[in-house]
Amino acid sequence: MSGICGWYGDSGDGAATVLAAMKRGFAWRHPGAYPTSTGARFGLAAVGPTGTVAVHDAGPIHVAVHGHPTWRDRSRSSLDDFCRDAAAAWQEAGDALLARIGGDFALAIVDERAGRVLLAVDRIGVRSVVYQADRSTLVFGATSDVIAAHPRARRTLAPQQLYDYVYFHMVPGPRTVWREHTRLLPAQCAVFENGRVTSRQYWTLHFDETRPGGVADFKPAFRDALRAGVSAYAGPEHCAAFLSGGTDSSTVTGLLREVTGTAPTTYSIGFDAAGYDEMEYARIAARHFAADHHEYYVTPADVADAIPLIAAAYDQPFGNASAVPTYLCAKRAVEDGVVRMLAGDGGDELFGGNERYARQHTLALYGRLPGAVRGLVDAAVFGLPGASKVGILRRGQSYVAQARQPMPARYQSYNLLDRLGPEYVFAPEFLREVDRGEPLAQMQQVYDDADATSLINRLLAFDMKFTLADNDLPKVTRSCDIAGVDVAFPLLREEVVDMSATLPPGMKLRGTRLRYFFKEALRDFLPEAVITKQKHGFGLPAGLWLRDDPQLREIAGDALAGLRRRRIFNDTLLDELMSRRLQEHAAYYGTLAWILMMLEKWFEAHAISSRTTAAV
Repeated sequence: MSGICGWYGDSGDGAATVLAAMKRGFAWRHPGAYPTSTGARFGLAAVGPTGTVAVHDAGPIHVAVHGHPTWRDRSRSSLDDFCRDAAAAWQEAGDALLARIGGDFALAIVDERAGRVLLAVDRIGVRSVVYQADRSTLVFGATSDVIAAHPRARRTLAPQQLYDYVYFHMVPGPRTVWREHTRLLPAQCAVFENGRVTSRQYWTLHFDETRPGGVADFKPAFRDALRAGVSAYAGPEHCAAFLSGGTDSSTVTGLLREVTGTAPTTYSIGFDAAGYDEMEYARIAARHFAADHHEYYVTPADVADAIPLIAAAYDQPFGNASAVPTYLCAKRAVEDGVVRMLAGDGGDELFGGNERYARQHTLALYGRLPGAVRGLVDAAVFGLPGASKVGILRRGQSYVAQARQPMPARYQSYNLLDRLGPEYVFAPEFLREVDRGEPLAQMQQVYDDADATSLINRLLAFDMKFTLADNDLPKVTRSCDIAGVDVAFPLLREEVVDMSATLPPGMKLRGTRLRYFFKEALRDFLPEAVITKQKHGFGLPAGLWLRDDPQLREIAGDALAGLRRRRIFNDTLLDELMSRRLQEHAAYYGTLAWILMMLEKWFEAHAISSRTTAAV
């Protein structure tokens, strides 16, 4: 695992002893660098592959950084030089220095003379910083597990965040599953001074929705931005790319060949399960770009072996099943000597690639109808006797029922928890401790705060938070940490993000055509089969295997039995999930079975007793 950690204030034991304990919280430490700095009232450390971490002392200013930061107004420099310049910029401009930093990073600056500490993460939230503060001491680290090693650390489970985990399949920031710990949001910084923490957003994604132009007008800048993004990470190290066969990973693969002038090394994961294996498209892209291509087919036995590793690696409950194939893919790359993986995450959230965007466009058409016309539609689908028994009218009823919902509640109309009902999922005594409306309140705030007026851009801003920063990026970064390889995201470089924000909304989603501009601008670069395929990625057939594989079925059954003792979930759900529900619809209910299984495995990996969880 990789990242920064440290404290300012009281440490109880000797600084070196405490810092060593915090560094041990970075499990699965692969060969790399572990620079440190300590003083009378502070400790700083960074853990990660060589070239991704640095700690620097400049008199009373001490800097720790993890990731791939760059100065936006100058050429690339070493991390040591970056830290030295950051110390000088802090003295000159304070936290305003963050406006000048690009790339992905986690940053800590301790100013002994002023008694101030700055914590910050990059604009997209690729890297992570969690902190705990009281009137005398700030403790921070890449994860809550690292913070827990500090003598002043406190951790109390928060029932609300357990509820939110079941809703979102992860715990959205800035909250964590621990009451006392807070996670920095993307583009957020926090300053600790005089016993208080003040946080702010130092950057906001602003959509310019008025700029005119067509594909030909934006294509040159787009291609330049993509190339710059890949060039930033395609260094002399043995670099490879995840290749799912989708547009994003195929684009990164092709550009890796273009910027290095050599055959790109690629890794793909397959599944021997109908409807899940997309190796054919990865092979098409690999042949198109003459890649040195590697494939691995995941088995249920692989998944069973990976489950405890995944559960232990996350400091929060994490239910994205794709973490398993991502880890297995990265593991194969490490065995071949790869030191950095390039991932294609971000393209969907920047250029309009998720299927649900087209669905929301269709649903929004209902709201644009004149009131009288909506009345006629409602009468036609709801007013006719026996309408629910007629296929087209039944579908019309479903459409209108969803279309009537305001955003962003409509966006979650298929949410498992909402569909099943909290009373069916949770124990009554647990429900009394939580606010069922809290997930929607979180979503509403993010949706309302989006600096955009069009539906597609508001959805993109929404997914940049909940889908990307809270879910997909932790999935990939932590999976690569376990495997022992550095990872970078070329499509999330500021050149690409800034360019995407200038595209007219209709060029991201044209009617129901997803990624219209992205695909048209790369039509002469990508294979046609890749451009026209539907999105899938490294999706694990979790439900099918939990239903059909004896070993995985036993693991899940034992996990649900463990959850029963914790008195969080309704016994009826636990009785029915692995039997009746999975038999009814393995793919749908398999998601719930997976997230509950991983919750119990997380409890076990972090030695959280049933007595503790029963008391939350």
